Amino acid sequence: MTDCLFCKIVAGDIPSKKVFEDEDHYAFWDIAPKAPVHVLLIPKQHIVNLYQMDDSHQPLVQAMMSKAPSIAKAMGLDEGFRLVLNTGPGGGQEVDHIHAHILGDVRKATWSGFPIADN
Repeated sequence: MTDCLFCKIVAGDIPSKKVFEDEDHYAFWDIAPKAPVHVLLIPKQHIVNLYQMDDSHQPLVQAMMSKAPSIAKAMGLDEGFRLVLNTGPGGGQEVDHIHAHILGDVRKATWSGFPIADN
């Protein structure tokens, strides 16, 4: 998709601070972090959000979920991390390209101005 911010990042048209890349996925630092560690993990294939997924996307998104722990560990998050997927404007999704937020040290984090509850 030519007008998608994340597709432009994957294509190299917009710079990003890369954390991880393979054939199907790309991870980079969020430019407006909500936690001390805030990395976005995206599939290179354009999928708008979870509502747009079908069975053909399952291996791609499943691989995305399995990569998140190794990326978190590489970021020094040995004690744990939070993985968040927002879907649609009502769910807080700001970029129409499916992405997972890998959040670390969440006790010091804020989301929409409020501390993230310690569950």
